[in-house]
Amino acid sequence: MADPTLAPEGVTRRVRAALMHKVCGDEEMFALGASIARVVEMASSDDQGTHDLAYYVVSDPALTQRILRLSNTIQYRTVSGTPVTTISRAISLLGFDNVKTTALAMLLVDALDSSEHAGSVRLELEAALCASLVGREMARHSFFQGAEEAAICALFKNIGPLLVASHEHDRYREIGALILGGKHSIGQASQMILGCSYDALTQAVLGEWKIPDVIVRAQAALPPSTVRVAANRGEWMRQVASFGQDLARLLAKTREPAGSPEAAALLARYGHALDLDRTRMDELMSAVQEGMRGLMDSMNMQPAPKTEPEASGSGLPNVLLLATLDAGEEEQAGHHPSGKPKNARDLLLAGVQDVTQLRASGRGKLNDVVLAVLETLYGALGFRFAAVCLKDARSGQFRARAVLGDDSARLQPGFAFPAASARDLFHLAMENDADLMISDASSPKIRDLLPEWHRKLLPDAKSFIVLPLVVGKAQLGLFYADRTSTAPEGVPPDETALIKALKGQVLAALGQG
Repeated sequence: MADPTLAPEGVTRRVRAALMHKVCGDEEMFALGASIARVVEMASSDDQGTHDLAYYVVSDPALTQRILRLSNTIQYRTVSGTPVTTISRAISLLGFDNVKTTALAMLLVDALDSSEHAGSVRLELEAALCASLVGREMARHSFFQGAEEAAICALFKNIGPLLVASHEHDRYREIGALILGGKHSIGQASQMILGCSYDALTQAVLGEWKIPDVIVRAQAALPPSTVRVAANRGEWMRQVASFGQDLARLLAKTREPAGSPEAAALLARYGHALDLDRTRMDELMSAVQEGMRGLMDSMNMQPAPKTEPEASGSGLPNVLLLATLDAGEEEQAGHHPSGKPKNARDLLLAGVQDVTQLRASGRGKLNDVVLAVLETLYGALGFRFAAVCLKDARSGQFRARAVLGDDSARLQPGFAFPAASARDLFHLAMENDADLMISDASSPKIRDLLPEWHRKLLPDAKSFIVLPLVVGKAQLGLFYADRTSTAPEGVPPDETALIKALKGQVLAALGQG
């Protein structure tokens, strides 16, 4: 009996018309679909296909520049060291299918990376790019004819979440919150919020773009059980697309994936079907990570921060998982009732530029960098009190080393707590390296996690931010800042990215210190 999930004809009916219109109906998305369909149609079997691809790339100066930049990275550089200066030579060096998939990836980046929800979109874009590299590596070892098409199937596997992050960001956040709660898979959460799974949405969108059926069918979800050896190329590509997406998500979460429980689980599920053992899995992850560095560099994209911290103990309670950054709406002028400026993004960006220049000049000592970041957070986000706490080895405490704001001289001596692990909000944030924005500190579940010293010292703190400073597994301290009003506006993704960039400068300075 045929698998009903493999029938694209019925997929569109499972996707609400309003959702399809939102993510696929505007002029920009129509143009993207037409461009993608055109590149996908280019055949690799004759000189005409190569000529068509070269002509297509050359007609776009930005795409030309990035393909040439990729061709000249260490991974592809020729033995002679001669620079690659033509697209024809790039196709010869990289291979037709590699350039074709890269061109498709860059079309997605160009169309979506400027989204107003750039932080979330960037994470999903990187997952798509990474999955395509997994598909490319798997194709190298496959005996199926035309196996290279698996890289395109894997690239498209993330179209659903990518478009929802860009066009329906509220729904995207709701799906993410359900997944973080730990009781729903990605498919279940997207089905609950959207009325269809991400995979069904992906199939519907690709069908709307007139992408060949063999690629559309490869987007169908696999059963959750151990994957069996494929009987044909289409089924194998479906397996590779699913594996590519799963592995991309793992690489986005974990700094050292080799040997991790998550990698072992993927190997147990896909290993037999895709002829992978522990050694080949490790080699695959290493090759994909190297390929991602070259691809990101060729597009001048900075990698997004790891999306899941290295947790210890039992991890964050659900109430703190839902309080992590990247959950707010962007506005333009004035102040929120909490006191947060509505142009916080611009103020944060200016702070990032100042701190970057300070470090680049070589004149910025660690204390200067820390204070500059503290000042930026305090002013750009409209806090009434801000502090940076660092670990004091002699006293065995985390103590406020620098403070700003109302009554800060009185508050600084009391802003200290034991370094010994505890199940309070501050230790949980550091143990899980989780950046938190507590919008309403009066919530019973939040109050239960606040230590006694904080309740006594800052009884009127109605909202606050906690940014742990963790290098490797070493908990060095944290940034803290609060307001006397709740902050329902949250922190949107673009502000989150800038806050993480500021924190990254401090971590880099601490690492050098």
